[in-house]
Amino acid sequence: MAPLISVIIPAWNEEETLPSTLIAIQRVRQERTETAYEVIVVDDGSTDGTSMAAHPWADLVLQLPKNEGKGAAMHAGWQAASGSIILFLDADLAETADQFPLLLEPLFREEADLVIAALPPAVKRGGIGLVRKLAKHGVQALCGHTPVAPLSGQRAVRREVLERCGRSFKGFGVEVGMLVDTVKMGYRVSELLVPFSHRETGRDVHGWLHRGKQFYAVGQALWQCWRKPVC
Repeated sequence: MAPLISVIIPAWNEEETLPSTLIAIQRVRQERTETAYEVIVVDDGSTDGTSMAAHPWADLVLQLPKNEGKGAAMHAGWQAASGSIILFLDADLAETADQFPLLLEPLFREEADLVIAALPPAVKRGGIGLVRKLAKHGVQALCGHTPVAPLSGQRAVRREVLERCGRSFKGFGVEVGMLVDTVKMGYRVSELLVPFSHRETGRDVHGWLHRGKQFYAVGQALWQCWRKPVC
């Protein structure tokens, strides 16, 4: 019997992009009837119509009373889920969200416990790579694993990994923290190229502010993993 796949989508003010992402996921559900899916959208305190946009396509919509950050939204989502495999996807993947089955294959083949998507090169010129370098070298220093895409939010993980870890990470540090803990606990990690595409941040004020928050959150997650190792 195929395992239940819980698709968790954390979303903050994504009423414009979320529907196309959910429609792409629904298309896969209709085509691959041999696999059971549930789709859970976590509205992270949005001030727009994100929840309303999610309701026609999601099996469950969770509304956090205030914006608590990506890590908290992901944690709330998987705790409400029923699946033995948890698939995290960003809300702005749009039609490319239909590529998500590629992330599940290594789990189905019993080759990995956490599968992370490496995305194609960015089209828009972004930052200077400081956040990525911090994440890559931090993960390597803490657990000996050299990641390809430590910041990728597109990932599939066995539920037992999350339950055994038993903790959450703040904001944009969640992916790095999850990766470190997974390796430290002895689980297998696989990274593969998946042709997802999503909104890119440029070199404007918004882009630099986003990267600044991300740098801080990644640093916090690495510090948490160092001060309180999972094992």
